[in-house]
Amino acid sequence: QVQLVESGGGLVQAGGSLNLSCAASGRTSNVYAMGWFRQAPGKGRESVAVIAWSGRRTYYTDSVKGRFTISRDNAKNTLYLQMNSLKPEDTAVYYCAADITPTWGTSPSFYHYWGQGTQVTVSS
Repeated sequence: QVQLVESGGGLVQAGGSLNLSCAASGRTSNVYAMGWFRQAPGKGRESVAVIAWSGRRTYYTDSVKGRFTISRDNAKNTLYLQMNSLKPEDTAVYYCAADITPTWGTSPSFYHYWGQGTQVTVSS
């Protein structure tokens, strides 16, 4: 089992920045990849950014490339998402997720462990 707790969400004006954190606990030594996903009202959950816990591979959805950066601190078992140049369309609940399957995947359905989510609201 892996437990995940997100923090860092909030209300920000368009063009602003936020840095999300996700603290992992439990069987973190088995984690292969972690990612950030989001779900806006009335929409399905989508992948935002994913990183292999080794750090050797990353994925970003097209709409956040050049604006968001995913990173991890293995010593602290913490995942981060630095979000810059935020847009109103980035408004959503952001979830952290982890998987222990040693296969690369970016779809939300691939991930088995989820945090409770943190709200990000970007005003225009």
